[in-house]
Amino acid sequence: MSETASTSLAERLRARIRREGPISFRDWMQAALYDERDGYYCRRGPVRWGRAGDYRTAPERSPLFAATFARYFMKLFVELGSPERWSIIEAGAGAGDFAYGVLSSLQSNFPDVFAVTHYLIDEISPDARAQARAKLGRFLDRVEFRRLSEIVEPLPEAVIFSNELLDAFPLHRVIGRNGRLRELYVSTDDADFVWLESDLEEHVAEYCARTQLRLAEGQIAEVNLEAEKFISRAASLFDHGFLITVDYGAERNELLAAPHRFNGTLRSFYKHQAAHNLLARPGDQDLTTTVDWTQVREAGERNGLETLRLECLDKFLLNEGLLDELAAATSHARDSVEALRLQTGARELIIADGMAASFQVLVQKKN
Repeated sequence: MSETASTSLAERLRARIRREGPISFRDWMQAALYDERDGYYCRRGPVRWGRAGDYRTAPERSPLFAATFARYFMKLFVELGSPERWSIIEAGAGAGDFAYGVLSSLQSNFPDVFAVTHYLIDEISPDARAQARAKLGRFLDRVEFRRLSEIVEPLPEAVIFSNELLDAFPLHRVIGRNGRLRELYVSTDDADFVWLESDLEEHVAEYCARTQLRLAEGQIAEVNLEAEKFISRAASLFDHGFLITVDYGAERNELLAAPHRFNGTLRSFYKHQAAHNLLARPGDQDLTTTVDWTQVREAGERNGLETLRLECLDKFLLNEGLLDELAAATSHARDSVEALRLQTGARELIIADGMAASFQVLVQKKN
């Protein structure tokens, strides 16, 4: 076994810092989450979602989430003029739960739409791709696994969908210090990873100047430049269509003014519990931040996307027919246990203090 293969991610990061000097938190987070061998989202074996993992997503909680979005996709298909062929692109598809739910619902309820649907999955994790491929076996004639970066020619009509993707992009951290902005880097004292303040990287400085970012002494904010890159890339992938982003976020002013966000919104989770040391155990715990919806909308506008709606996920699902989907699914349930499971899942998606109430849906359109 090679030295690289036998060395932990933490050891490799410490060796890099000793060799190159302190690294930006963006680079540290990139390795912690997406290192090809040991990154949190790329390593094989451990369960990351569900009750046994570190988090649960809406598609995993209830099939009604995907079924309701399938109804919405059908409406968008009609709005695009019912094309002879169109694509649904899912970025960060995980193990394929959402894709399976959407395709199953389209096949059962909207066969004409299903017949012309090409479903493209972009998922970085080989393990998750393998699970999705197995789960989507009966749909593989219309499913393609492909990175967005590999798409060369724009698609005529398409919908691009992501759920809890932008919050996991690696990002920079900026702190207010003596009336200036400084960037938080990661260094090591050999035993642990530690924070170190340094000058802003050039592209971070450009973002701060563009948004006129001002921070109080000691206040921390995140700069998610990868979100802007994703919006730009997504907008270039289709001539006509929609970009739908589901995540938890807030407007920029709210993120900067809220007292409980004075230290930023970066947080980590391990088995559904908040972890206090953000730099501990790279690759073993999830890292996430609150999305800046102002930034995402502005990035869309720069790339020809018009914002159609931004609303709480629970209200979106109710407006788009979740209760109708619940009634239909319950009427076809195999037994009372399945019916109760459907009702419980629907309740989690629509109650005022449930999971969906803290998420939002942003819909952007390109003409």
